[in-house]
Amino acid sequence: MQCVLLAAGYATRLYPLTENMPKALLKLGDKTILDMVVEKIDEIDDVENIYVVTNERFYKNFVDWAEAHKGKKPVEVINDHTTTNDNRKGAIGDLKYVIDLKGIDDEILVMASDNIFDFSLNDFVDIYREKNCDMICANRIENYEDLHAMGVAELGEDGKVLGFEEKPEKPKTDLGVSPFYLYKKDTVPMVGQYLQEGNNPDAPGHFIPWLIGQKPVYAYVFDAVRIDIGTPESYYDALDRLEKGTLFRN
Repeated sequence: MQCVLLAAGYATRLYPLTENMPKALLKLGDKTILDMVVEKIDEIDDVENIYVVTNERFYKNFVDWAEAHKGKKPVEVINDHTTTNDNRKGAIGDLKYVIDLKGIDDEILVMASDNIFDFSLNDFVDIYREKNCDMICANRIENYEDLHAMGVAELGEDGKVLGFEEKPEKPKTDLGVSPFYLYKKDTVPMVGQYLQEGNNPDAPGHFIPWLIGQKPVYAYVFDAVRIDIGTPESYYDALDRLEKGTLFRN
């Protein structure tokens, strides 16, 4: 299993914090957000390599981080050579770029690099192995308004994904999808097919409604805290919770 961490965005909503520093390298206490994400990935025995895909602007920041990083898995930083929001490849475009560049012919764990959480990714992998199908990751969202800013899934009783909408105006369920995905080896070439058909290359969740039309996809539903560091408010709230010792408490 290979892991691709998506870190090529420009995080303009977090300005001025991210004018000269990528969002994933913002500090929470003595660790960066990325440190916390990679620590979780390090727990998965199946993962062989971690690829962090970023842009030209922040490439050196990530290389410096990787050189100082002392983790269990090899980490390689990949430059997608984009320079602004206007010429970015999009998350799915970046995933395809890494697949092609590294010749990945293996199952893939795809994750955002700006979400921190307190559940074990091994639980996610265990369900993936049990179902032997592509997997998404979801949890129940208490605040209805938050669902407008994320992917929302409809599930069958067995956890099969029956429907999926990215940032819906009228969410059909309270199951918000986290930007963590497990794709089987035979799904990897389908990323290219999806893009060749002219589909949206941006948020990674756009791939899911297309994929469920091709093959079964299941969801791992977790009961834990996940924090998306997407705005100054969410970052400062995480800092405040960390200081109080309540980072992962509801």
